[in-house]
Amino acid sequence: MQSATARPALHGLLAEYRSAQKLVAAAEQAHRAGFRAMDAYTPYPIEHLSEVVCDHHKSKVPLICLTGGVVGALAGWALVYWTSTIAYPVNVGGRPFNSWPAFIPVIFECTILFAAFAAGIGMIALNRLPEPYHPVFNVARFREVGARDGYFLCIEATDPRFEPAATREFLLASGAVEVNDVAP
Repeated sequence: MQSATARPALHGLLAEYRSAQKLVAAAEQAHRAGFRAMDAYTPYPIEHLSEVVCDHHKSKVPLICLTGGVVGALAGWALVYWTSTIAYPVNVGGRPFNSWPAFIPVIFECTILFAAFAAGIGMIALNRLPEPYHPVFNVARFREVGARDGYFLCIEATDPRFEPAATREFLLASGAVEVNDVAP
């Protein structure tokens, strides 16, 4: 009996193609067929391929950055308000302790600082970095030629349309030379 948190038996299917053009065509076919949880591996970047494989328009990083900026602005205001009015009230030139024009530089700097850190940490977390191990390295053929002259498309088992037999047939029909199971 498996527990509910057990790892899946299969990470996905890895298909090898002879050229970059065949890989791009196969990725376009997979995208049209409804596959979304897929990744491509090539020895050099292919611009159109990243547009097909990735949904860049659904990034959460801008929202994380905005949230970090708002939290930073509030934290900066709280810091200067606390220091100027509660902890160290100093009457300078007869101005009130809560003199907001003097707070602007600190609030601005805290906004930028928190937004930058939130964007960096959010990007790292959403990209699941650092990832010292990736399951595609379990495939011997990928280890042999993956970084030098191989063109690979991996459709992951987490995709809602993934069914091992049907996906294997789809990849073979798209022109794959070889399709391998990727163990987790």
